[in-house]
Amino acid sequence: MHGTRQDDLSLDAPALLGRIRTWAQELGFARVGIAHIDLSQDEAHFLDWLEAGFAGDMDYMARHGTRRSRPAVLVPGTVSVLSARLDYWPAEAQPAHEVIADPATGYISRYALGRDYHKVMRQRLQALCERIESLIGPFGHRAFADSAPVLEKALARNAGLGWIGKHTNLIDASSGSYFFLGEIYLDLALPPDETSGAHCGTCEACLPACPTGAIVAPYRLDARRCLSYLTIELKGSIPAELRPLLGNRIYGCDDCQLACPWNKFARAAREPDFAVRHGLDRTPLTELFGWSEAEFLERTAGSAIRRIGWVRWLRNIAVALGNAPTTPDIIAALESRAAHPSALVREHVRWALERHDAVRMPMAAAGFPPG
Repeated sequence: MHGTRQDDLSLDAPALLGRIRTWAQELGFARVGIAHIDLSQDEAHFLDWLEAGFAGDMDYMARHGTRRSRPAVLVPGTVSVLSARLDYWPAEAQPAHEVIADPATGYISRYALGRDYHKVMRQRLQALCERIESLIGPFGHRAFADSAPVLEKALARNAGLGWIGKHTNLIDASSGSYFFLGEIYLDLALPPDETSGAHCGTCEACLPACPTGAIVAPYRLDARRCLSYLTIELKGSIPAELRPLLGNRIYGCDDCQLACPWNKFARAAREPDFAVRHGLDRTPLTELFGWSEAEFLERTAGSAIRRIGWVRWLRNIAVALGNAPTTPDIIAALESRAAHPSALVREHVRWALERHDAVRMPMAAAGFPPG
């Protein structure tokens, strides 16, 4: 990062910001804003969250310390941050509520149905940096797309892109919460946007909507209970007491956002890369569980899903199959993985089969045919 560029811009700051907004729109961003970098209150909240143990096994959250909340420490020379938004809601996908209500179909968080957003966001942010550089010459900057310790929601709030809701996601009054965030740390002293006010009011629809009660209080999320953490971040066994609550959610969870009334204003993605791939919005669990590792790698190429790997993919689906109706197809699918080389997979398959045995044995005793 170069030294601060406050005094040597070839274009006055408001005019440059106007050009940046135009370029951002041309590059497909829904909105961009400029944030100041004082995150002292957010830092206190974050450290309290860590102290409560809510990060679970995400040790990296503590390891990065206050670099996450101090942009100028993470990237020396930073004086302002550009926050950018990309809408991702796939309007053509099978309606989320319908999939969640079908226990034999795998539910994947809507953000992960298309191309990995990290790649799309990073490319767009870099293209925006190149356009700025073409106008003013070299300047200090670093672009992030969930790729470094950044308090991205706090920065987006400071940039006027929305407020942090009671479910801890960012909400915009005109477009809900289905969007990705990215940042560019700048040595350019651009005028910050007005911070968004909060508009949750007395609404707490997101709290009871959480399948596991992970939103333990307004604005307070215990990641250890969150299905996104359990199905994506957690590398080991999913706690047995939480497995029935997973339902058919095999990668992430959208329930708190689906319950949010502001999402009636959600905007469909304009980015073709976020369109549904491989029918993952409506695929039966038994089909997904039958993928070989090669098929998993092929069908998740370029997708955020690939980051969990085939073993955790099977772990998650095994739990969902344990929550599915007791049918011959479900039982056969589970039994096909009962001797899987991974102890993690075998454990969750065994749990799922025991769930179905608890259904089948009383039925057999009553004279009903198995399955």
